[in-house]
Amino acid sequence: MTTTENEYRQPELLVEADWLENHLKDPDLRVFDCTVMASMKTDLDTGREFPFAFESGRANFDGGHVPGAGFLNLLGELSDTSSRLPFMMPSGKLFADAMGKAGVANTSKVVLYSTAEPIWAARIWWMLRAFGFDNAAILNGGWAKWSAEGRPVSREFEAYPPAQFNARTRPGAIVGKDAVLAAIGEEGVSTVNALPSMIFSGTGGPVFGRKGRIPGSLSVPFGSLHDPDTGIYLPAAQLEAKLEAVLSRKAERIITYCGSGIAASNDAFALALLGHDNVAVYDASLSEWGYDDSLPMEKD
Repeated sequence: MTTTENEYRQPELLVEADWLENHLKDPDLRVFDCTVMASMKTDLDTGREFPFAFESGRANFDGGHVPGAGFLNLLGELSDTSSRLPFMMPSGKLFADAMGKAGVANTSKVVLYSTAEPIWAARIWWMLRAFGFDNAAILNGGWAKWSAEGRPVSREFEAYPPAQFNARTRPGAIVGKDAVLAAIGEEGVSTVNALPSMIFSGTGGPVFGRKGRIPGSLSVPFGSLHDPDTGIYLPAAQLEAKLEAVLSRKAERIITYCGSGIAASNDAFALALLGHDNVAVYDASLSEWGYDDSLPMEKD
């Protein structure tokens, strides 16, 4: 899978709309809409807003999608629904069963996109990576760019035939709070907050239990990694500039986090585009950390 952008260290992780339209009939290609819709939720008794309410993006998919594409339900079989926290990684078996049911084999080529924020495609891309699958890419600009360019749209759903998917856990791709706690003050580790700057600083935005951030973490808002007009990922030089504070440390390890591991996956994906393979995502992120008073927080 190729892209018109040749500056990235791993350009195969992105595909452009031209490439995808020309390869929709490839027998091993699997294309998926990964959309989840997010909105603020409010306690009707107190009027307090909480981050966030989530619902499946399946209705968007049914209203129009890339021809032949399937839909992956991140809220359902691709998360550990037994956890009180949202979007926690499922077991390898559950993930493998879901991928196999969706028609993904270990020999498949997978392209992911979202009709909302690109972070949803990035999350499933990172999950595939965490389970040892290295032949997935994100559609650059997602559904918004695809549809804006007048490319083919389908409202028909034809499921891919079931396949056999074997999950092989990649050590270190996903970490928990103990690893993040141990990384505070550790010279060889950079911890990166992917949330908007006002949430990072603790001066505004939704609050995950407590205002602020994990001590010592750096701010790289997920939205800053995209062209604001087209939604495509910034060229390599601009991505590196956005990530300069992280990359200048030359850390042996980078941990990204956000509210629930979704936006963090987008920062992790951008780092992968630039060739960095020393990246982990804190799965529970502030949905866990922010509500645990025993864990340190800081704010401006």
